[in-house]
Amino acid sequence: MRAVRLRAVGRPLELQETMPRDPGRDEVRVTIRAAGICHSDAHYRAGLSPMGPLPITLGHEIAGVVERAGEGVDSLAAGDRVCLHYLLSCSACVHCLAGRETHCERGAMLGHHVDGGFAEAVTVPARNALRLPDRVPFEHGAILMCSSATALHALRRGRLRRAERVAIFGFGGLGVSAVQLARALGASEIFAVDVRADRLALAAKLGATPVNAGDAAAGIAAATRGQGVDVALDFVGLPAVMRQAIRSLAPRGRAVLVGLSDRMLELDPYREILGREAELIGSNDHTLDELRELIGFVERGALDLSAAVTGTVPLEAGAINAVLDALEQGRAGVRTVIVP
Repeated sequence: MRAVRLRAVGRPLELQETMPRDPGRDEVRVTIRAAGICHSDAHYRAGLSPMGPLPITLGHEIAGVVERAGEGVDSLAAGDRVCLHYLLSCSACVHCLAGRETHCERGAMLGHHVDGGFAEAVTVPARNALRLPDRVPFEHGAILMCSSATALHALRRGRLRRAERVAIFGFGGLGVSAVQLARALGASEIFAVDVRADRLALAAKLGATPVNAGDAAAGIAAATRGQGVDVALDFVGLPAVMRQAIRSLAPRGRAVLVGLSDRMLELDPYREILGREAELIGSNDHTLDELRELIGFVERGALDLSAAVTGTVPLEAGAINAVLDALEQGRAGVRTVIVP
């Protein structure tokens, strides 16, 4: 089968012919119909995060159709539409048993530690394949698995409560989901911060109050009569943006850091954290239960990803590398999806 793979960190991805792996016990092989290109994939190509053995097939936002089911699988059959949870966890360690599968002692991630979705097929544990409702396009099912799920997990980590205010820093693929999910969870006001006018226009169309990133904390303070927001989500990962998120908080507000970064963050402990009893919270990945919850939001009409998918490309190395380049340079669309 064809697969677009990372052969060396810092180098463009390359198209290769590989052998699809037959499903073992409790596994399924899935023919891929859509694979989202995430900003994290650009980080992986650049070497920002340690990878599994190279060469490796990137791609962790995956949806498709079950091709074959291995021995012991009775919950899925050939032809079933599915989307794939990218965290491969053991279900038996202390973290998994406590509901913290993101910290599984033997965990791995599709497209990061093992071969992922920039290919024609992938083999995964059957428990990682969730049924995708017939009315949900494969492109939407794919990005549910990361951009939407990461947004929901961040809101849960921020302990958003009904009638609280939320600020979203960086209105890309995660932002489109975050604004809708925050509203579904009862947020009273939602602010969207970005440097791009087109992103701010999209945020306004989705019901958020746009705020220019020039001095976002001041803009949010003015819009809230000096009160600030209860939850601020940083989807960018730059220290300056993280500090703006923290400075936008109301007393006892929670800033949730999501964007990947290898840069140091400096804080004024008293003025920015202690004095206001603010919280700085890390958020990474998501859980299988949150994915089931997300599919429920889609089925109820509370989450529509039509505005998130702004482009598609074929399974070709040149096209995929061009999208990764655009992501690194800050000029990409909201979300581009590979359609093999």
